[in-house]
Amino acid sequence: MSLTLVDARKILDAALDHCIDHKYKPMVVGVIDARGALVAYAAQDGTSLKRGAIALGKANGAVALGMGTRALMKRAETQAYFIDAATAAIGGSLIPVPGGVLIKKAGVLVGAIGVSGDTSDNDETAALAGIAAAGFEADPG
Repeated sequence: MSLTLVDARKILDAALDHCIDHKYKPMVVGVIDARGALVAYAAQDGTSLKRGAIALGKANGAVALGMGTRALMKRAETQAYFIDAATAAIGGSLIPVPGGVLIKKAGVLVGAIGVSGDTSDNDETAALAGIAAAGFEADPG
């Protein structure tokens, strides 16, 4: 089971629609497959320079460690050394705050989405909306 470009674009578009509908700040959305390969990416006008790296760091961290970034944030609070070491092990692309959500189909991991631009809770809400609208299961941690 894999995440197709068509699926990734549905997730991305629905996440951005959610952001627009809720008047969030300018957002970046990245969708990766279960291997960590980038499948779809979009940045709204007005996003800051490194916002995309943050969004992808959320998605990459979620896939690399097999848990949504809400769970990674909890681990960072109790196991900071582990999160620091894991960040180094995956090349620095791990952002342990909400907004990185695993994408599953029939319980099988097919990818992750990373959203950044507003509060972390709003980033996560947009990710969840995108995943649900495309008919997939979300695991935010």
